[in-house]
Amino acid sequence: MEISEIIDGLSYNERKLLIALDGLGGSASPADVVKSGDFGLEVEVMGAASWLSVKGLATVEERTEKFFELSDAAAVGKGLPERRALNIISSSGGKLDMEALSEKMSDGEDKIAVGWLKRKGLADIVSDGVSKFLVLTAEGESAAGSKMEDELLLDRMIRGPISESEADLKTIKDLKGRQGMVQDRIVTERTITLTESGVKAVLSGIELKNEITDITDRLIQSGEWRNVQFRKYDVGIFAPAVTPAKKHPLTRLGNEIRQLFTNMGFVEMSSEYVQPAFWNLDVLFTPQDHPARDLQDTFYLSCPSSIDIGDDELVQKVKDIHENGGSTGSTGWGGTWNREKAEAPLLRTHSTVSSIRFIAEHPDAPQKAFSISRIFRNESIDSTHLPEFTQIEGIVIDENGNFDMLISMIKEFYARMGFDRIRIRPAYFPYTEPSLEVEVFFNGKWMELGGAGIFRPEVTEPFGVRHPVLAWGFGFERLAMLKWDIKDIRDLYISDMDDLKKNTVF
Repeated sequence: MEISEIIDGLSYNERKLLIALDGLGGSASPADVVKSGDFGLEVEVMGAASWLSVKGLATVEERTEKFFELSDAAAVGKGLPERRALNIISSSGGKLDMEALSEKMSDGEDKIAVGWLKRKGLADIVSDGVSKFLVLTAEGESAAGSKMEDELLLDRMIRGPISESEADLKTIKDLKGRQGMVQDRIVTERTITLTESGVKAVLSGIELKNEITDITDRLIQSGEWRNVQFRKYDVGIFAPAVTPAKKHPLTRLGNEIRQLFTNMGFVEMSSEYVQPAFWNLDVLFTPQDHPARDLQDTFYLSCPSSIDIGDDELVQKVKDIHENGGSTGSTGWGGTWNREKAEAPLLRTHSTVSSIRFIAEHPDAPQKAFSISRIFRNESIDSTHLPEFTQIEGIVIDENGNFDMLISMIKEFYARMGFDRIRIRPAYFPYTEPSLEVEVFFNGKWMELGGAGIFRPEVTEPFGVRHPVLAWGFGFERLAMLKWDIKDIRDLYISDMDDLKKNTVF
């Protein structure tokens, strides 16, 4: 682009800065430009300088230097604790009972002082079998009559900050270890300099004139537009990217799944995070000695210590089913069912809690319900596991419900989510029969996404359900990993703003 075209596109502030820099010898700091009276604020200078730099008319050099300064000059004025202790011990002949030092120093400073005396090699602790004494070393006796390196450095900082290049960094590190003693101060200096093109622009005779940047109704209707100078724009010049507000990708995925189920005629169900083991495990025919109830798998709560189930009739039905199968024809698990264990409070370990509570309130066919719910398990964190994650839960109560219908619905769900390479394999769950697990091919191997099955009579009989109940629980985060080719599940919850802005899955 010709220099004349660049000049035509300069803003008022850009022109003004070129003229100001020329008057200051071609180079100046933003503060110097403000002092010259051409600008009121340094931010205005830097704004104009940035655009001149983009257009090749000026350069902006930046130099940053670290300084160290006192955080609390008053505290430094008192002297270091070890210095006061050193003076006390020295005045006592170079040896002092530690209890005597404690009496002469206040607010526990003697302990801090002793620590630094030992660390600096200024004193040793000796014992006579009854008492402990502080005895000055040769270094301590020498330091008693002269200032130490850190004291000399503090004296310099009392007069003002010192630069990183002038300070002993080891001593600074030690001083920073003392709370409220020394702090960093970063000083940035900027210099704006005219380039060769900038000098040419100034020599070409730049004029300062107000230009119109916005066309308004008043400007056109009044006819004033005929007599004003309009600002020229370079549409090819760099402009900062504007990122619109976006929802988190997991929120978008949740909404997509929610829309999918509601379009299929499902209603959404929910339940509380905290549940008694009765609703989380017992009504789902999970034996009371099952490993899933162990502390290494389940988060139990100490407060409240228990949750009253309340419904004695339902409790008795569940008790009978566990012990002898009740009226289901099953033999149950045997043994004695314990109500106290059933009332133990826990963080729900699966969203099937929502399903069974929904069934309890809606036992008649037909019913279709789903949930996208947070659940909790005592898992070790790794690339595919989290202790707190989300489950896609669903049930269908239908008089014609069968295993083929369940598999068809699962395949339909994943097909609508964009996956067609899935497989079904047999599985075991205490509360479904038959049972299955769903796997999807991902990153060169098959990944488990969740389980499904038909609820056993031992689960549905206490609620008077007379028709088959198809049920499933899928992993929400693992589905997201598949959808976006994410290798580590933890990446889903790292709030890196740059990545979120650039991500195209929103």
